[in-house]
Amino acid sequence: MANVVELKVNLHCHECIRKILKAIKKIEDIETYNVDTELNKVTVTGNVTTEEVIRVLQKVRKTASAWDEDQAAAVS
Repeated sequence: MANVVELKVNLHCHECIRKILKAIKKIEDIETYNVDTELNKVTVTGNVTTEEVIRVLQKVRKTASAWDEDQAAAVS
């Protein structure tokens, strides 16, 4: 069964987004991924955990944290 991992990541420039996408694409067993620059949100679907995706992003020097419902409500 596929997990949906939603993370808050600071997406402030095109170079950051490029690094994040390159890192995410290397993760095994992902089905889909999406980067939302307006919300500073990265969503990855597949056989992965939140911790795995955060670790991959830390390797490219990006700080990520779990996306929680409070952040979703604040954006609405």
